[in-house]
Amino acid sequence: MDMRRLGRGDERALEQVGPCFDGPVQTAAATRFLDAEGHHILVAYDGETVAGFVTGVEMTHPDKGTEMFLYELGVAPTFRGRGYGTALVQALAGLAREQQCCGMWVLTDDENGAALATYGAAGATRESAPVMLSWTFNRGDVSAPSEDSGNHVDTSTTQEEPTH
Repeated sequence: MDMRRLGRGDERALEQVGPCFDGPVQTAAATRFLDAEGHHILVAYDGETVAGFVTGVEMTHPDKGTEMFLYELGVAPTFRGRGYGTALVQALAGLAREQQCCGMWVLTDDENGAALATYGAAGATRESAPVMLSWTFNRGDVSAPSEDSGNHVDTSTTQEEPTH
């Protein structure tokens, strides 16, 4: 297995990883990712064939320091169950240490047994059952609700403030 870290100017190499992604590579987003400091993609190869990838993003907070967020792991179906995912996660953890991150974290679902097994094999420990909430912005097929649409939430009477 060969592993390569992609960076600025590697858009063509990133396009070859495309089949391992959830959807097609978006040219502008790919360039922005590759050019951004603190954004990382490691690609595993079997010969000339892309076996999988892992992406990580360094995140810094004033009271936590810098942590590596494991954004996504993908292994091509023909390479699953052969240690590529574990090797990619371990390589990202090594990169996080090189970048002097104080830790690394990832979110996944209880239903994703393969991810749980891979992350566990790579040394991760389970912290808690996460709840993910999301916002969607600037998507051509999604319009934001207007103020008078009935979807407005008044937070002025909220009893508790979030801690994170």
